[in-house]
Amino acid sequence: MNRIWMLGDNVNTDVIIPGRYNVTTDRAQLARHCLCEVLPAFAQEVRPGDVLMVGHNFGCGSSREHAPSSILGCGVKVVIARSFARIFYRNAVNIGLPVLVCEEAVLASQDGQQIDVDLATGVMRNLTTGQTFQSEPLAPFVARIVEAGGIINYILKEGTLR
Repeated sequence: MNRIWMLGDNVNTDVIIPGRYNVTTDRAQLARHCLCEVLPAFAQEVRPGDVLMVGHNFGCGSSREHAPSSILGCGVKVVIARSFARIFYRNAVNIGLPVLVCEEAVLASQDGQQIDVDLATGVMRNLTTGQTFQSEPLAPFVARIVEAGGIINYILKEGTLR
């Protein structure tokens, strides 16, 4: 089962991974400091497959890929938001971090609840409350990039963007 970690609105990239740790692109190193200032236990307690549920404008701020890389390095399965900052959304796709928009799921969920997310269909089942939510699934092209592990791996595999 996948645990929900909740965050509010306007979480910027410096909150996701403080700038002082952006001296590497190694995801494992970045993961050690992910959300360290707002959820100090996150990096130590997050488990592979856990889900971040966040408010509006998640990932606002600078355009560096360190923020989604640190989340991916923690093993987070997907980030579900009320809305994303556009540059964070694009960087998440580029590095292979699944991102979904589902305001209803975020509003109805709480920290620590259990959730099952089907990325192919966009169906989310809160296993704690029994509620089911529907987001737009990943667009087919985005799903292929995520499945490949990011845009660079996709191009290496496919030889081009198509």
